[in-house]
Amino acid sequence: MKKIILIIIPIALLVLGFVAIEPTTPLHNLITQTTNDSTGVLKPKPEHYKEAALIAAILNQHHYSKVKIDDSLSSAIFEEYVNSYDSYHIYFTQEDLNSFEKYRYQLDDLLLNGDVNFAFDVFKVFRERFNERMRAIPGILKTGFDFTKDEYIEADLPKTWYATQPEIDDAWRKLLKSQALNMKLAGKETEDINKTIQDRYDRYEKLISQYNSEDVFQLYMNSFAGTFDPHTSYFSPISAENFEIDMSLSLEGIGARLYSKDDYITFSEIIPGGPAFKSKKLFEGDRIVGVAQEGDTSFVNIIGWRTDDAVQLIRGPKDSKVSLQILDAEATIGAIPKEITIVRDKIKLEEQAATKEIVPVTYKNNQYNIGVINIPSFYRNFEAQRQGDENFESTQRDVKRILNELKAENVDGVLIDLRRNGGGSLQEAIELTGLFIPDGPVVQVKNADGSIDVGTDPDPETVYDGPLAVMVDRFSASASEIFTGAIQDYKRGVIIGEQTFGKGTVQNLIALDRFIQNSDEKLGQLKLTLAKYYRINGSSTQHLGVSPDIAFPSPFSAEEYGESAQANALPWDQIRSTVYQTMNQVDEKLIDRLNISYSQRLKTNKELQELIEGIEYIKENKGKDQISLNEEVRKEELEEEEAKREKMKISDSDEEGEGESEKKDDDIYLKEGTLILAEMIANVG
Repeated sequence: MKKIILIIIPIALLVLGFVAIEPTTPLHNLITQTTNDSTGVLKPKPEHYKEAALIAAILNQHHYSKVKIDDSLSSAIFEEYVNSYDSYHIYFTQEDLNSFEKYRYQLDDLLLNGDVNFAFDVFKVFRERFNERMRAIPGILKTGFDFTKDEYIEADLPKTWYATQPEIDDAWRKLLKSQALNMKLAGKETEDINKTIQDRYDRYEKLISQYNSEDVFQLYMNSFAGTFDPHTSYFSPISAENFEIDMSLSLEGIGARLYSKDDYITFSEIIPGGPAFKSKKLFEGDRIVGVAQEGDTSFVNIIGWRTDDAVQLIRGPKDSKVSLQILDAEATIGAIPKEITIVRDKIKLEEQAATKEIVPVTYKNNQYNIGVINIPSFYRNFEAQRQGDENFESTQRDVKRILNELKAENVDGVLIDLRRNGGGSLQEAIELTGLFIPDGPVVQVKNADGSIDVGTDPDPETVYDGPLAVMVDRFSASASEIFTGAIQDYKRGVIIGEQTFGKGTVQNLIALDRFIQNSDEKLGQLKLTLAKYYRINGSSTQHLGVSPDIAFPSPFSAEEYGESAQANALPWDQIRSTVYQTMNQVDEKLIDRLNISYSQRLKTNKELQELIEGIEYIKENKGKDQISLNEEVRKEELEEEEAKREKMKISDSDEEGEGESEKKDDDIYLKEGTLILAEMIANVG
C-alpha cells in the first residue's frame, strides 16, 4: 500500500523572514485599558497582530480550497463575526450595524496586515448593548407575561436585522416570554420562573464581563477560518490545551466534545465507549441548556456560555453524577428540554472495541443466524505501536478475530453496524476493508497541490467472503464512509440505513509557535483542511456521503443535517476512477428485490408504520416558521410532539432491570437490517 502522508513543510517557506506589520489606527480610538480588564475596553495583545497575519498567510496559500482572501471573503467574515455575538438579533441596533458596515469590504486587507482592531471594536459595542438589555430584565419580569395572548416567536434564527428599536425590544421580550413559558409548562411557579431567568442572565452578564482579549481574538479568528470550511478553526492556547486533553481521552467526564453554536453548547462528537455514548440518549447536534451536579436541586443554565467554561462545569471525577437538560438536535427553540443523568467515568480504549452478537432471524419459515459486529470507531493504539507492542489495539485486528469466531459458530451472514461511528484512523478503515476483499485500492486522497495518493489493501487474505451487509446512519462519517463506500463500489455487500454524514476532508493541526520565534507568550494552533477523500470510483465522500442501497426512514434530510448543512462546506466533486475489480456479490437486480420486500413491510409492519408516523410529524414541525407563545396552544403542540417522538424511538431503552434481549427488540433498524440480510442470503443461497 502506498502510504498516505500529509506534509505541511511548505508552510514553513512562507514565514521565513516573517515580519509582523503593526496595526493601523483603531476604528474609534477605543483602545484605552489593560488587556485583562474586561470591565474596561479590551485591546489585542501584541502577539495577536503577528498571529492574525500568519493565519491569513497560511489560509491564503495552503488551505485545500484555494479561496482568495478578497472583498467577497471579507463580507463573509463580517457577517459571521457580527452574528457570532448576536445570533437572535436582539442586541445590535441599526445604527450599530451602519457603523460596522463601512468595514465590510476592508477586513481582507486588515487581516493580511495583522490588524484585528475591528474585532475588539465590535465586542465593545456588543458589551454596551448587552448591558443595556441586562438592566431591562427586572422591569420586564415585574410586568409579567400574558400567556393567553396569541403571540409567536420565530422558529429559526432571524435572517435579517430589525430596522427599529421597538422591533428589537419586542423580539427581546418575546424571547424572554418563550423561556418563561417553557418553565411554566414544566410546572414552575411564576416566582421560580422569574428567579431562574434573572439568575440565568446574571451568570451570562458575569461571563461577558470576564471576557478577555484571547476570547475576542479566538472568536474573530474562528469567524475568519470558518469562511474557508467548517473544519478549519483556530484554537487559543487554553483551547488547544483542552483539545489535546480531549484527544488523549485521559480526562474523567461524560465522553463528549462540545462547541458553541447560536448561544447553545452543542455536542460535536459523542466519544465511543464513554458514558454519553453508552447512555444511548445523547447525539451529535444535541444542545445543553442546563447542568446540575450530584445533589443539586436546581440546574445552572448555560445558554450563552463559553465552551471552555461549560466544559469545566460538566467535567468531574470518576463515578460522580452530572445531570443535563438537553434539547434534541431536531427540537425547536420552544421545546421543553429532557433531563438526562450520567455517571462520569474515564474513557478506556477497550470500551471502544468492536463487539459481536449473534441474532437469530426467521425469514419465510427458515431461521438464519446473523453475526452482528458493532464498531463504534476506527481505533488504533498508535502509542503502543510506537513502543513496539505487537498486540496493540486495532479495529482490524479485533474484527478479524471476531470474524473467525463467527465463522466457527457457523453464522449465515455478517452485518457490520457503523451507526454513530464518526470515523477515526484511515489506516484502520483501509485494513478493515481488506478483510472482505482479496486485494485492491480502498480510498483516494487528493492533496492541496493536486497530487493523489491511493490507499490499498495491504493484505491479500480474505478473512470473510460470505454474505455481508453494512448498516449506517446520519452520524456515520469520515473513515466509516471510506469503508462503506469501498464495500459498495466493490459490490461486496448491501448498504442499509440512512445517508451518511458526508465528511470527506482531512485536517492537520499546526502549532503557530513553530513560525513566530521569541514570542513572550504561548501562541495558539490552527486546524487546517489540507486534503480530500475520494472513493475508488472517483466520487468524493464530501458533502454527499454514501447513499444506502436500502434507505431507512429518517427525520433528517442530507441538506439539513450532516456536512451539507454546514456553512461553507467544501463541495462534492469527482476525480478519475482507480482500477479495481468488482466482486459482484450484490447487483442491481438483488437490491431492487430487497427494496420491494422492504417497501411492502413499510406498509404492513406496525412498528415501521409508527416509526414513519413519528418521523413525518417531526418533519412537519421542523417546517414551522413560528412557535406559539399561547400557553394552551403550546401545551397541545408539545403533548402531540412527545407522543409522536415516543413512536419513533429506535434504540434508547435503559430502564433498570431491562435485559439485553429486550433492548435489542427495541432497535427497529437492527431488526430490519438483519431481516434484509436474511432475505439476501435466501435469494443468493
